Amino acid sequence: MKHLIITAFIALTTIMSALACGKTLKMPNPLKPGDKIAIISPASKPGDKNPEQAANTLRAWGFVPVIGQHSLSNCHGYAGSIDERCADLRWALNDPDIKAIVCTRGGYGSSMLLDPMTHEDFKQHPKWIVGYSDITALHSAMVCSGVMSLHANMGGALGERGATDSINLMLRDVLMGKLPSYTVPSHPLNKTGVAKGIVIGGNMAVFTNIGGSREWDFLDRDNIKGKDIILFFEDVSESMPRVNSMLQQLRLKGVLNHVKGIIVGRFTEYEPRDGYTDMNQMLAETLNGYNIPVCYDFPASHDENWNYPMIEGCHATLTISPQEVNLTFDK
Repeated sequence: MKHLIITAFIALTTIMSALACGKTLKMPNPLKPGDKIAIISPASKPGDKNPEQAANTLRAWGFVPVIGQHSLSNCHGYAGSIDERCADLRWALNDPDIKAIVCTRGGYGSSMLLDPMTHEDFKQHPKWIVGYSDITALHSAMVCSGVMSLHANMGGALGERGATDSINLMLRDVLMGKLPSYTVPSHPLNKTGVAKGIVIGGNMAVFTNIGGSREWDFLDRDNIKGKDIILFFEDVSESMPRVNSMLQQLRLKGVLNHVKGIIVGRFTEYEPRDGYTDMNQMLAETLNGYNIPVCYDFPASHDENWNYPMIEGCHATLTISPQEVNLTFDK
């Protein structure tokens, strides 16, 4: 009997973990003036002025920034050792007075923090984690723990662009509970249609590299099976063959058979080659073969002038017409 109970518990835990990547993720509560926001560095070391400049923007919005102890530490280019970065992340997640977490920068190293963490760390006090690039690993962990996360500009852009910048204000509005709706011009390669589902994705290299981890991979085939998914991705400094290899990995993994729509962000810092004029042309050869709507050059990217906040795990409607693309998030 004891063996049967243990077996049943393990099975239930596995099912609940898979369901966490579905439609019923927890949206963190809206922030209000006076709320505390942690500023931490889970990945590469930021510039020395980054945390305080980001804090200045958060103060201008009425929040109370609290800079993590190791935000400017340095260990082989990372912002501290794994233990130091984990300590800051766990502090920011577990402190109920901290209402959101802003990462200083991406780079490399966020996935190193996942093994020491637990799903309970990410979900016991649901709060936004803000960042992009390498922070995609933490977004994946949040979604797999049942909490929405926020793919958006982080410390560098907050500090350098300031409190009145239009894209920074988009981030502020989401933090304060306003669900965004974006309308952008059409692209010649777009495939028209309407898709509804939860939005997940981010940096293509990062979520591809953690693929296969059932614990932390929001694109694990068992996690997305039967779910309605709108997938978005972007990248920087990746060659066209490398991006094509990552795309084929998603195809062979079965991900592309389960998504309802695809949002291709902007790929930057690469060279066209092998007869392709740009990355979108190469991607379209595979993506437009699926019977789903696909849009290209959407404002999600490493270009901080072209990086709209995307709510990971939030339900949305993607409408692609010959004239424009609309992405509307809803509860």
